Amino acid sequence: MITKPDKNQVRKKRHARVRAKLSGTAERPRLNIYRSNKNIYAQLIDDANGVTLASASTLDKELSLESTGNAEAAQKVGELIAKRAMEKGIKEVVFDRGGYLYHGRVKALADAARENGLQF
Repeated sequence: MITKPDKNQVRKKRHARVRAKLSGTAERPRLNIYRSNKNIYAQLIDDANGVTLASASTLDKELSLESTGNAEAAQKVGELIAKRAMEKGIKEVVFDRGGYLYHGRVKALADAARENGLQF
């Protein structure tokens, strides 16, 4: 009996392949995305020093969202992470989609971050 690997195992394998090729620095941090069924999270990570420079998620109180698991919520998180990056003087990032397909909530977050000044 052959068992099929679950979706998250496949995603993690895909993410490991992507992470082998890209990393963030202090000048150009990595914009990492994590997507769960209910929420979406974004972090700006400096891999050289191993620190998180800024983060935003649908759980942030200042967003006060009605629904957290949709593209509109992801768009708000993208705007918030871009705003926090600009406050710290970060304009350019390396986009790490976390092994997720560039579609739906991930795309909404990325487009919102671009519209609000982040370059990637």
